[in-house]
Amino acid sequence: MNIDWTIPELRTGWRGQIDKVIGPGATKAEINLQLYIPLLAVVVVIAIGLFNSYDWSWGQYAIAVFIALDMVGGIATNLTSAAKRWNFREGNGFKEHMTFISIHIIQLLLVSYFFLDFDLAWAFQNYAFLLLAGIIILKTPLYLQRAVSGVAFVIALILSMYVFAEPTHLAWFLPLFYYKLLVSHVVREEPYSPEHQA
Repeated sequence: MNIDWTIPELRTGWRGQIDKVIGPGATKAEINLQLYIPLLAVVVVIAIGLFNSYDWSWGQYAIAVFIALDMVGGIATNLTSAAKRWNFREGNGFKEHMTFISIHIIQLLLVSYFFLDFDLAWAFQNYAFLLLAGIIILKTPLYLQRAVSGVAFVIALILSMYVFAEPTHLAWFLPLFYYKLLVSHVVREEPYSPEHQA
């Protein structure tokens, strides 16, 4: 298995915009993983909601679907070799990673509004922890980042279980939210390339 940091050229047109999200040169297997697993997650979220007769509005179902797509899709995408090459390319450093993390206030506010009666304290407590943890991980020496990231996620998991309120029927949200950002996205890892490109 080879480690290859060479970034393929962005494709032209709308495909190039997709490349900026998933990383240029994604293999067919990587694309399938980040396409079908999130869709399966959406089906599961809807099925569980209907089976358990959740008293969700259409808006809540829509937000739950968006959140499931974003969290599961983001976890799968950010862990691929194509995304690691792209996200940790030259010139994409602390500021860019913190910007990506920072925009996720949107997800916190959406969940707060639709599932926690717009509990802004909940949203900003989670946001403060997210930013602090992101800064610590990114400022940690590279050889320790994975370990610090894992510890940060464990703390986030404990907070989501015992400190922060649980969004109505969305117990999975905060664990996936923190895994996507503190484990999947911010940790620089080697982009392995398959022996035979798929």
